Amino acid sequence: MVELPKHCDAVVVGAGAAGLAAAADLTAAGLDVTVVEAQEDVGGRVRSTTVDGYVLDRGFQVLNTAYPAVRRRLDLDALRLRAFPKGLAVRTDRGLLRLHPSPSGALSSLSLLSGSLVRPSDLVRLLATAAADALEPADRIKARPETDTLTALRRRGLGKRAVNTLVRPFLSGVFLDESLSTSSRVNDLVWRSFVRGSLTVPETGIQAVSDQLARRSGARIVLGTAVHEAAPGLVRTETGTVRARAVVVAVGPDAVPRLLPSLPAPALNSSTTYFHSRPASPDDDPLLHVDGRSRRGRCRLSSVVVMTATAPSYAPAGRALIASSAVGTRPPSEPEVRAEAARILGTGAGDWEHVDTVHIPGALPAAPPPLGDLRRPVRLEKGLYVAGDHRDTPSLQGALVSGGRAAAAVLADLA
Repeated sequence: MVELPKHCDAVVVGAGAAGLAAAADLTAAGLDVTVVEAQEDVGGRVRSTTVDGYVLDRGFQVLNTAYPAVRRRLDLDALRLRAFPKGLAVRTDRGLLRLHPSPSGALSSLSLLSGSLVRPSDLVRLLATAAADALEPADRIKARPETDTLTALRRRGLGKRAVNTLVRPFLSGVFLDESLSTSSRVNDLVWRSFVRGSLTVPETGIQAVSDQLARRSGARIVLGTAVHEAAPGLVRTETGTVRARAVVVAVGPDAVPRLLPSLPAPALNSSTTYFHSRPASPDDDPLLHVDGRSRRGRCRLSSVVVMTATAPSYAPAGRALIASSAVGTRPPSEPEVRAEAARILGTGAGDWEHVDTVHIPGALPAAPPPLGDLRRPVRLEKGLYVAGDHRDTPSLQGALVSGGRAAAAVLADLA
């Protein structure tokens, strides 16, 4: 067990992605760094558990290989990534619509259904928007006029039916925001990353990302130790006080008000993921499934995916693991989710078994406009700093970037 020191150069509170990135940069600069984490493992929201041989990520999570900070800070080969196929399966009023990234693939899929479902021109506009985002430098996207995502989609000519059938079902799972009130700049950056990279999971679960960040940080990491106070020059914990030249608070956004009451509490979006198992089948579809039906029941799912169709290591041999997610603070019941997920996949649920349910009250910071250049201050005063995706874009990329920004501010003050 790593003991808490009485003195060090810098203390990072929180061993999530932002805190581990900050610790890595500070250690690389020659500082003696201690990371203090309340949980018994590293990762914050980027964690996994194993239940009866099933790998359960903390909610449905993917690692986007297009994120610059991910490529810079992680050894992707060592993670043994398993990539989801590019595309999307949408359960519509007319059946299952399978969309692929190329215009020809998407249009051929659409032609299987009546043109009254979604206008081909809307699909062309959507594909053209994604392609334009992929080619545009990130700085130019951040300089675009900013509004909310729904308004931006309408200004680009997308019809109401296309938004409600294709776009809203997908983006509600990405941002945990069914109203599409997320900043248009964040939306455009996300589309850019989706087109440019691959959506993956490590073979052993998303926990492998956090474990690697911890190993590469070079910092002293003290686990299972709650922090009661963080201030310039000191951190008080349940086991003692550490004095330091700099303190970086990198706790989850739901814990920020407790340690940094002077900061406005971040608005948060919540989600719940339900894990089920059933016998594996060669016909298991690896595409992410969303619900684009016009008449949805009380149980509204943002996504359903057969994890083992992409990563068989997520379940014991011969078993499939299905992750079904719902947005909001009032999660539906497990039987409702089981039945609805089976309908979206187009299968029966008679042989499904419930493995676990993971509710995450503060799963992702909300990102309504105006966000400007997407950068919130990380230096609160000399000696006290803050990091997390609530200071940047709500993503792993944002968490890692904010950690780097906080470390840079510390080093500038200590120079």
